[in-house]
Amino acid sequence: MTSKERFLTALKKGKPDMVPVAPDTSNMIPCRFTGKPYWDIYLYNDPPLHTAYLKVLKKFKFDGGWEASPDLGPSKEDKREIKKEIIEKSDDKIVTRETYKTPGGELFQEVVYWKDMPPTIKTKLIKDVQKDFRLFMKYFFPDPASRDDSEYQQWKKDLGQDGVASMGLGVSGFPTLIDYFDGSLEAMTYALYDYPELFEEYVEIYEDWAVKMTKKAIEVKPDLILTGGSGTITLQSPDIFRKLGLPCLQKITKLAKDAGIPTLVHACGKAKDLVKICAEETDLDGINPLEIPPMGDCNLKELKEKFGTRLCLMGNLHTTEVMLKGTPEKVVQEAKKAIDDAAAGGAFILSTGDQTPRDTPEENLYALIETARKYGKY
Repeated sequence: MTSKERFLTALKKGKPDMVPVAPDTSNMIPCRFTGKPYWDIYLYNDPPLHTAYLKVLKKFKFDGGWEASPDLGPSKEDKREIKKEIIEKSDDKIVTRETYKTPGGELFQEVVYWKDMPPTIKTKLIKDVQKDFRLFMKYFFPDPASRDDSEYQQWKKDLGQDGVASMGLGVSGFPTLIDYFDGSLEAMTYALYDYPELFEEYVEIYEDWAVKMTKKAIEVKPDLILTGGSGTITLQSPDIFRKLGLPCLQKITKLAKDAGIPTLVHACGKAKDLVKICAEETDLDGINPLEIPPMGDCNLKELKEKFGTRLCLMGNLHTTEVMLKGTPEKVVQEAKKAIDDAAAGGAFILSTGDQTPRDTPEENLYALIETARKYGKY
């Protein structure tokens, strides 16, 4: 089987020739192997992150692609204005001020582009909830029907059979909003209870946009749709997720299923309750990264026993204690345990418990991949 065939077979709850192996290397590892300051990739798009990722994929030869596709480009009709200016520069960072002009006024954020790690948002767009949240909703959800897919299709062609070409589409809720609310989680939580009508409006707008975006994705024909959001029930409770995000996820997965496109949720942090919800109440195909305590609350063996015929499980080696700090022998040990716990019958993809750290030794990545190739044969 090719890497693409292997990954898709497992995601569709089948049994491939061997356990697919797909460590989460969407950001830090590709940047590291360019040998360039990280601001070159994130600020100057030199090279684009998805291009840097392909080089890592071809170097290590795992079954990837699921987490690093380019976004669709803007449509010709998109007349939104964005002004970006550098306001600070030093040996270790570049700070930009990014201004978004909307019909009702301006929104701005300040972003710190670091030399040796991904960017952070210093000042976020939504400061005055009543004013800025409405401006945000009017600006960030244009009709995607005529967005340009040329860069995406070229990337998919370059990827070939070396992995799966996903398309990212997040679900409404706190994980999608956290990069926009100044004050982050605390500010969003107060806003939810102080201004429930704004969140009702947001959910309605987002769901409408997500349905249109899913239909656009179906036209573009990715191998899978990557949905969910980091910290789906870590940044918000299961009850809040049910209110803000579950109906959106149900619509995305139903449309994709009807079109024959599998779906995969990424939800780092706690996810045990989310696995149950997704298995019983959505048309989802797979979920990752199923982190173990204390970062998460998942036990692969238990989840396999309860939901292994309904969902493809993907995970879950500890990113710091095993991948970053562990020896190759430790990586092999934990990879074998994950395979023993969840690979029986198929519907399992060996991966990491979220983002592989920047300084992870190469030999640890190779150890993970080689274990899947040899010990993970069916």
